[in-house]
Amino acid sequence: MKMNQNNAGLEAEKLAATFLTNHGLKPVTQNYHCRYGEIDLIMTDAKTLVFIEVRLRSNSKFGSAASSITPQKQQKLILTAQHYLQQHVKNQSQTACRFDAILMSKTDLNGIEWIRNAFET
Repeated sequence: MKMNQNNAGLEAEKLAATFLTNHGLKPVTQNYHCRYGEIDLIMTDAKTLVFIEVRLRSNSKFGSAASSITPQKQQKLILTAQHYLQQHVKNQSQTACRFDAILMSKTDLNGIEWIRNAFET
């Protein structure tokens, strides 16, 4: 049975969470939604809160997984992260944060590319 796009995306997010957990990050939440957008994974890396965008591109016909995180997508992620901080973090100004990207061309733990600090606010 062929996986549809939503199932493939969910599978990619599960693999990304497993991969990052194996590398010492701790899960906070998955698929955080607000009016600005969605953040796939939110985890902690020591004392840093990490907002993670997971991108699966099995076909590079329309660009790579990395190139799909456009400046517009970055802005949505930043606004969504700010919303999360306002709603869930008491001391926002003292909380270290970063944006990471997990890039995949197939749903396989061996094919994961992890970009720490994928972009700055």
